[in-house]
Amino acid sequence: MSKKVLIIGAGGVGNVVAKKVAMNPDSFSEILLASRTKSKCDKIAAEAREHGLPTPIQTAQVDADNVAELVALINDFKPFMVINVALPYQDLTIMDACLETGVHYLDTANYEPKDVAKFEYSWQWAYQDRFQKAGLMALLGCGFDPGVTQVFTAYANKHQFSEMQYLDIVDCNAGDHGKAFATNFNPEINIREITQPGRYWENGEWVEIPAMSVHKPIEYPNVGLKESYVLYHEELESLVKNFPTLKRARFWMTFGQQYITHLQVLENVGMTSIQPIKFQGMDIVPLEFLKALLPEPGTLGENYTGETSIGCQIRGIGKDGQEKTYFVWNNCKHQDAYKDTQAQGVSYTTGVPAMIGAKLMCDGVWMQPGVWNCEQMDPDPFMDLLNKHGLPWHEAVNEPLSVEQ
Repeated sequence: MSKKVLIIGAGGVGNVVAKKVAMNPDSFSEILLASRTKSKCDKIAAEAREHGLPTPIQTAQVDADNVAELVALINDFKPFMVINVALPYQDLTIMDACLETGVHYLDTANYEPKDVAKFEYSWQWAYQDRFQKAGLMALLGCGFDPGVTQVFTAYANKHQFSEMQYLDIVDCNAGDHGKAFATNFNPEINIREITQPGRYWENGEWVEIPAMSVHKPIEYPNVGLKESYVLYHEELESLVKNFPTLKRARFWMTFGQQYITHLQVLENVGMTSIQPIKFQGMDIVPLEFLKALLPEPGTLGENYTGETSIGCQIRGIGKDGQEKTYFVWNNCKHQDAYKDTQAQGVSYTTGVPAMIGAKLMCDGVWMQPGVWNCEQMDPDPFMDLLNKHGLPWHEAVNEPLSVEQ
């Protein structure tokens, strides 16, 4: 029986989630899309109608920082679950509202406080007992990375390895949006993420490095060699916890030289700071001002060319006791994403997995009270749905791993 869902957030990812949910009436009976700016929701709903999507999208205005407003909206609509694709700062208020109203929860990025460039799962993992006692499920980080990369890892652990030892998540966007400088998702979150120190897991502890200081060319399928940088990414925290045999776990992301140059200049002049400064008698946060100047990520899709390539390169001991390598990945063309949902590929690769996670919850396939990361669920049904909903995956067994070359 299909279920009612409330989607909070109407940016690039919210657009994809709403439209992909609307394409699947077998799992989702009614959709309410809510955001601080209702006109953004109305635009998405109108596009869905124009493209003949089977389930109409209702819209509403809500301040996701305000628990009382969220509770009132949830109580009025009475959804089975909330799909949170708002800002990571708002995860906890939305989780609080879900607990108060008795509905399930899913997000695509872990909580981070607005005034500190730091993200970790501790705040959300602390909700485990409350969700469990309420008989409610919270699924964290169900985008691509985090999200699909964790499902990829769980799938490798289930089917390929008796002991995973080395994990490298490799993320390449080889697309071209024609802008001098733009970010592919919320500029504030994107720039905070890549300007903080890098970290990776090695021999039972975190190794911290200066931002963007470790890099090398890595070969990506159908793309070629791209300079890739070690960042700290949130899924590493849960993966090393849930797969304790990992001796090393790293996250790599590609950046072009033009992007790096712009970012360095902006950082050098203070535009990436999150500390308020006085300007003409008002407090402004430089990074928030920069966000207002940069292109909205949701507007980049129409002329975007090229593709993304994201996957997991793993080495360890196979089921037969022999050393084994395994690479599992997805490539997504920006043009295909735009044709399907009028979005660029980075929004698409985040939004489609969020719909899949919600579908599995609504269908009762992934339904377990408590707070969970994606790798703690059975990966097989998720992997099957990736192939059916626009993000087909590929694998290579016992071939050299490009990250180690």
